[in-house]
Amino acid sequence: MPEARDHGPLPLILALLTIFTGLVDAFSYMELGSVFVANITGNIIFLGFGLGGGREVTGSALATLFFCAGAVVGGRLAFTRLTHRGLLLGVALLVQTGPLVVAALIVERYGHVGSFERNVLIAVLAAAMGWQFAIVRRVDVPDVRTVVVTTTLTALVADSAQTRAQIVRRILSVGSLLAGAAAGALLNRGISVVAPLWTGVALLLLIALLSLHAARRADAGRWA
Repeated sequence: MPEARDHGPLPLILALLTIFTGLVDAFSYMELGSVFVANITGNIIFLGFGLGGGREVTGSALATLFFCAGAVVGGRLAFTRLTHRGLLLGVALLVQTGPLVVAALIVERYGHVGSFERNVLIAVLAAAMGWQFAIVRRVDVPDVRTVVVTTTLTALVADSAQTRAQIVRRILSVGSLLAGAAAGALLNRGISVVAPLWTGVALLLLIALLSLHAARRADAGRWA
């Protein structure tokens, strides 16, 4: 059955944003004590381990708390008058570059191994990713949620009746997160600890500009 809503360039734009998510989570997992700042499901599992006496959970608790705080702002308060999805996404991502730059500067100036610096980085990055996920939910492109792919992967392999557009979106979503995480690990090990964050800042700015540009095209009303 054909899909009722046209999404224009949004699936490709959100696939790039999923690569960005992989970059950030690669940094947080590899450098901040095996903590996810975007894929919060993993932190819930880690919190469960902690309740069972299996590990220290301060980082996971902070990430979950600040992710929720960012999601509250992005979902309920931010840019409620922006009705075009491309414009909403572009403006929101420009704002999101702020905390990413702050996090990168903290690593450059103070490092990331001290408990205080580590906890600040977790809080800043998790809030930024919660903001992102809330905005992406408002943009509402099926299968491309940028921070989680479990449902998308299941749909890709389990649904017997998929449209071509659905298959492409689902493959893009899963592949983009995989590519972003791999790139983050390579940048971390091959260039510097902070390289995934600065690369993420550059990519985030690019995605924001692409989204804003797309929202000004003559056909933008078709996928508003």
